[in-house]
Amino acid sequence: MTASNLPPLTWLRAFEASARHLSFTRAAGELNLTQSAVSQHVRSLESFLGRELFVRKTRALELTEAGANYLPIVREAFDLIATGTRAFTGGDRGRHLVVQCNMGFSVFWLAPRLHRLYARHPWLVLNIVTPIWDPERHAAQAAMEIRFGRAEDMSAAAQRLTQDRFFPVCAPDYHGGRPDFDTATLFDCAGVTGTWEAWFKSQGRPFRRAGEVNLTSSFAIEITAALNGAGLAMAHDSLVTDLIGDGRLMRAGDHAPKLTEGYFLLPAASHAATPASEAFLAWLQDEIGQHPAHS
Repeated sequence: MTASNLPPLTWLRAFEASARHLSFTRAAGELNLTQSAVSQHVRSLESFLGRELFVRKTRALELTEAGANYLPIVREAFDLIATGTRAFTGGDRGRHLVVQCNMGFSVFWLAPRLHRLYARHPWLVLNIVTPIWDPERHAAQAAMEIRFGRAEDMSAAAQRLTQDRFFPVCAPDYHGGRPDFDTATLFDCAGVTGTWEAWFKSQGRPFRRAGEVNLTSSFAIEITAALNGAGLAMAHDSLVTDLIGDGRLMRAGDHAPKLTEGYFLLPAASHAATPASEAFLAWLQDEIGQHPAHS
C-alpha cells in the first residue's frame, strides 16, 4: 500500500474522536483544535473515501452505516500503533504479550492450563486473540502464534507442538454410551483433513452420510456440542484428552489414524523477544514436555 492510499492521520483522529463523542465540539476540545478544524478534517476524510460518515444534526452527530463500518477499522489501526509503540519504547515493561491462538486449542488446551502459567508468572498480562478464518490477516499484531495446519503450509520458523490422532467422541450418556454411527448426529470441523469421511476411509469402509454431517467453523463448537449431548464430534488428542480423562467425554471407537495437521508455534523473532514472550515460551515448552506430542 502506498502513501496515496492512506488518509492523513489528523483526519482519522478527528473522525475517531468525533465518533466517540458524537460531537465536533467535544472532539475539538479533546484534540486541542477548533470545532471548524475538526469538522473540516472529517469533511476531507469523507471526500477521500467518497462516503459520508456522519449525519449532521442541529446539536449532535449520528454515524451513517458507512461511518459505523469504518470506525472499528480506524480504532483497530490506532490500537495496533499503540501496542507497537509500547513494545518499541518498552512502555509496557515487557509484561504484556499478544498471543494469537487457534480457537479450539485456546479453549480446550491453553485456557485450562493458564492457572499454572500465572502461578509461575503472576506479573504477565496476556491478550489472547482467536481468529477462525484467515489468521494471516491478524498475525502481525501478535508477538507469537499457535496455529493449526499442515507442516508444508508453515514458515521455516514454525515449531511443531503436536502430532495427534483423530477419532469420534461423545458425552458418556449419549445413546446410552453405545452410539450408532448410522443414526447418530455427526459433527465435523470445516476445512480440515480429519473428517468423518477420512476416518471411515482409513478403515476401508464406505461413508454414506456425507450430506448429513453438521459443519462448524471451529473445533470448539463441535466439541462443546458433543459435551452437551448433541451428538458425535470428530476430534483429536490435544483437544479432548483432558475431557476424556475427567469423564466428560468418551471415545466412540478405537480406530485413531494420524492427523495430517498439527499445532505449530510461530515464536517471536529473537530481536523482538521480551520478558513476557520468553516467560510464555518457556512455560509452553514445559507444558508440552509434560504432555508430549502423540506419535
